[in-house]
Order: sequence, then C-alpha cells, then structure tokens
Amino acid sequence: MDLPVEAQKAFHISYEGTIVGDYVADLVVAGKVIVECKAAINLDSVHEAQLINYLKASGLRVGLLINCGKPKLQYRRLVV
Repeated sequence: MDLPVEAQKAFHISYEGTIVGDYVADLVVAGKVIVECKAAINLDSVHEAQLINYLKASGLRVGLLINCGKPKLQYRRLVV
C-alpha cells in the first residue's frame, strides 16, 4: 500500500484570526498523521507537549513521535 508522504510541510499558526508564524512538520502521512523525528537521549514530556501543540495548530488529530537517538527505537502515538 502506497501512502502519500509530505516532508517539511508548513502549517500557518494563527492567534485570534491573525497568522503569527509557521510550523514545519518533519513528515505528514496521508494528510492525517504528523510524524516528528527526534535524536534525543530519551523522549520527554516536553517532546509530547510540542507534538500536541503542533497537532492543535495544524488541525490534525494523530501524531507519531519517534526517537532515533537510542540503540532501541522509541516511539509514542498521540491523539488530540
């Protein structure tokens, strides 16, 4: 099965109807899932909070947080 993947997809961030900046997602899969890739010692609550904010800003509901900074892959799935 082939799924469309967009790398470095930009989303406008707005506050009270005014665009205040942009967020660039590492990957967006099938227009529905944001994938954030990290290379950290461990995944922290800060990484989860960042992904939750990205999901809210983009209007998407599902995110996948991947950490490649350890010998064993770490991942978390988040839904808002």
